[in-house]
Amino acid sequence: MSRFFSEKYRALEPYVPGEQPQNRQYVKLNTNESPYPPSPAVVQRVAEETARAQLYSDPDCTRLRRALAEMLDVGPENILPGNGSDEVLNFIFAAYGDDAHPFLFPNISYGFYPVFCAQNRVPFREIPLRPDFTVDPADYVGAAGHVVLANPNAPTGVALGRDVIEELVKSSPDRVVVIDEAYVDFGAESCVPLTKQYDNLLVVQTFSKSRSLAGARIGFAVGAAELIADLNTLRCSVNPYNLSRMALAAGEAAIADNAYYMQNCRRIAETRGQTAARLREMGFRVLPSRANFLFAASDRISGLALYQKLKERGVLVRHFEKPGIADFNRITIGSPEQMERFFQETEEILK
Repeated sequence: MSRFFSEKYRALEPYVPGEQPQNRQYVKLNTNESPYPPSPAVVQRVAEETARAQLYSDPDCTRLRRALAEMLDVGPENILPGNGSDEVLNFIFAAYGDDAHPFLFPNISYGFYPVFCAQNRVPFREIPLRPDFTVDPADYVGAAGHVVLANPNAPTGVALGRDVIEELVKSSPDRVVVIDEAYVDFGAESCVPLTKQYDNLLVVQTFSKSRSLAGARIGFAVGAAELIADLNTLRCSVNPYNLSRMALAAGEAAIADNAYYMQNCRRIAETRGQTAARLREMGFRVLPSRANFLFAASDRISGLALYQKLKERGVLVRHFEKPGIADFNRITIGSPEQMERFFQETEEILK
């Protein structure tokens, strides 16, 4: 770093995203992208809007907010769109965290949470998962600080029921509870309905996974109007045009074509079940997942070695060096053809 870099950021360790190598064609099972393309209606709307790219986008994201509100049975004032859910999450950490208000989240979860805290100079505490990789809600009841839980959790894929989360929200009226639902459409229960009952709950979702729009960068928060107004203050202080015309068009069209995407989610969940069963037959330990990925480990090969050998053979999975999960790899659920290639290569490696 240069000598001009501000002292307040010198200790910042940036988030490391999943690999996006450009040197060859890979079977990409490492970044939880959908194996299925956007619907034809989305492609058409984006093309139409590209012809008007000389004009700024709607800073209020009016049509997208209305479409989301209708789909989720909330008001437009309860929706904050963002440039991917990461931007929305960053606003949340910035808006509610300070020395007197730390954040609590699991020690094994989305790796961006501690980065957001460090960037915004917010203290945090990581709470260990149970030995079976589940979250114990009792660990958060009565603890000082706002709460962030990915549900289903990443990278484990394990989910909590909505009733369990509601008890946590009810027990925490004086702090914000954030439920990050990036993977909820693959089989977990959404907490969006609870936002109409509790003014301390924020639910964050994304179009990246279940709606095949990872490259469009569309996310959103749902919550009480007062919370959304807080976040919108930050959004408009950073970039009121945070979603491009093309992204807004893609989001609106994807909601209109929701049946197409929910069918894809069902296909992915079916492939997930088949993949988990086959991995277990091969001796892998596989955590119960409600996401579009599996977290698996084998006592026949280390997680790092399997990741490296698969990469050499043109298949990418995600490996984490973090203590406690280094034996595991996170395997995105691709198309049946992609998963067959994964199994062919894995079987050869294990021989």
